[in-house]
Amino acid sequence: MAHPKRKTSKQRKHKRRTHYKASAPTITTCQNCGASVQYHRVCPECGFYKGKPAIEKEVAV
Repeated sequence: MAHPKRKTSKQRKHKRRTHYKASAPTITTCQNCGASVQYHRVCPECGFYKGKPAIEKEVAV
């Protein structure tokens, strides 16, 4: 099995890993209530997904 002849420096290691970063999620507005919602998720405010009710939300009186 091959073994490294020299220690990989921190600088070299970090250069190799420059593309390992998190990206911001894509956000859109809900068609029903206008709240900010992540793509392909049920709206947490009204419970609608693609203009149809997906989950029942309790209404505060």
